[in-house]
Amino acid sequence: MEAIRLLTILILLSMRIWSGAATPAPSSTAAPPPITEATLQQVAASLKMYVDELPKIPKLFGYSMRHGSPAPGNLTIGMFEKKWKFHRDFPSTTVFAYGTSAEAATVPGPLIEALKGIKTSVTWQNYLPQNHFLSWDPTVTCAIPKHGGVPTVVHLHGGVHPPQEDGNPNAWFTSSYRETGPAWTQPTYTYLNIQHAGNLWYHDHALGLTRVNILAGLVGPYVIRDPKLEKPWNLPSGPDFDRHLMVFDRSFYMNGSIYINSTGDNPSIHPQWQPEYFGDAIIVNGKAWPFLKVQRRKYRFRIINASNARFFNFSLSNGLPFIQVGSDASYLNSPVQTQSILLSPAETADVIVDFSTPNTNESVLTNSAPYPYPTGNPVDNLTGNVMKFIISPENQNSPCKIPTSLVNYPAATTEGSVKTRYIVLYEYESTTGNPTHLYINGKSFLDPVTELPKVGTTEVWEVINLTQDNHPLHIHLATFQAIKVEELVDLDTFRNCMIAQKNDAVGCNVTAHLSGKLLSIPNYEKTWKNVVKIVPGYQTTTIVRFNMVETNTTYPFNATAAPGYVYHCHILDHENNQMIRPLKMVL
Repeated sequence: MEAIRLLTILILLSMRIWSGAATPAPSSTAAPPPITEATLQQVAASLKMYVDELPKIPKLFGYSMRHGSPAPGNLTIGMFEKKWKFHRDFPSTTVFAYGTSAEAATVPGPLIEALKGIKTSVTWQNYLPQNHFLSWDPTVTCAIPKHGGVPTVVHLHGGVHPPQEDGNPNAWFTSSYRETGPAWTQPTYTYLNIQHAGNLWYHDHALGLTRVNILAGLVGPYVIRDPKLEKPWNLPSGPDFDRHLMVFDRSFYMNGSIYINSTGDNPSIHPQWQPEYFGDAIIVNGKAWPFLKVQRRKYRFRIINASNARFFNFSLSNGLPFIQVGSDASYLNSPVQTQSILLSPAETADVIVDFSTPNTNESVLTNSAPYPYPTGNPVDNLTGNVMKFIISPENQNSPCKIPTSLVNYPAATTEGSVKTRYIVLYEYESTTGNPTHLYINGKSFLDPVTELPKVGTTEVWEVINLTQDNHPLHIHLATFQAIKVEELVDLDTFRNCMIAQKNDAVGCNVTAHLSGKLLSIPNYEKTWKNVVKIVPGYQTTTIVRFNMVETNTTYPFNATAAPGYVYHCHILDHENNQMIRPLKMVL
């Protein structure tokens, strides 16, 4: 296995040299200067908090109106290199951004608003330059075009659609479609919007480059609305009271450019790759530590963690609770009140906050999640703060109410499941003790597909985490949820057996090791999700449904077509270094 992997690296490097493609460099021709973490923190600390107002993300309608009725919509969205102001007092930053033009492109990209059952077609266009402005690593399996250019492809995260429109990592393309990956089929993706109403988001998904393309700015929100379902709930609505919050972290050089390491933790193996990216500045809707003026009434916030690797444990400084109504792309069966919400990368929380009750005139959205999560460094006064709400002194009459119930999705049980799979997460280290790569079931992305679920069925995935990190597992197409999280005892013995027995959980008697403590699953996660946190040293039992979960019907399209789907860890540095596997639906 390792010999094949090293041979692959050598081939990729030789291809790169043969093709003459230049390793992407920062905007200037000079290499980035050496910089310490202390300097990065000083740069972030130089940015005064709460001086930029929270931007409203521009909206594009994914449908049209014909004779007073909604009809399919057509959009053309490009990817552009441009300058962006992350802070009032900071130089402009080179970014990659989605938009209908270079002038209109934003970080994050425009909100695409779709209607349930009405198709949205998007032609994705790549106007990115010949070279990337961020450093990346050609020794991880990645898209390397022969003639240069920045490969990219768009994945609608949480979407239910045919494989050709899923944004497969190998469906990448460069500017003007000059070069395309082996799975590329078409420039226009048609999103059917047949699933239940909820919150999705779109982002880059190019093979091995997702981490740097997203770091550069290629993220944006997408929402499916269902007025017949949602209007009777009378939740906060309208552009002022229903807001998206796309949250991520970045570090910067003093000249405003985005920082990414130029040296890997094992430079003789991976010259640039490191296992996680953590920034010192917290960005919301494209601004560092913004503020929002709010009235004394209820607001709805759709919070998306678009970070590469950072978990957020959100709470409000004055003790205000969140009323959570949705998780990822699904509503909860009923609202859940909670003082804090833990979001891994790629998770979404749909919450209501009532600003009419506090005695104070402001509330800070804070973060307390260690990094890496769960046993890493504690947050500081930079990464422990997210944004500020400035509350109007006058009470406002708000017609909004919190409904007692929302939806009635089927319960997550093992009843009716047709197969149980063991999905095991591994991290490998060099002799220095630093990570070199991560595998699922001891296999790389290049190994043949082993997960072939039948369309319309339910499976049980027993996900075992043998690493020290919590991994946000994302399954394309499917929805799933955790029903049990149980500790593995004598973990070292079990891990050694799994390596020796080549990933045979049954042969290593996993049930004998499942005698540790049980963790409770937060009520705000008890719905059909597209990301589930996998706790280190535990087995997480998940119910995975490969159908339209709200109606228990099969997909109204051919889910078995090429190039298939994938599932992976959504810590992007892990995903891009082999913690991703193909998923092929069968009849």
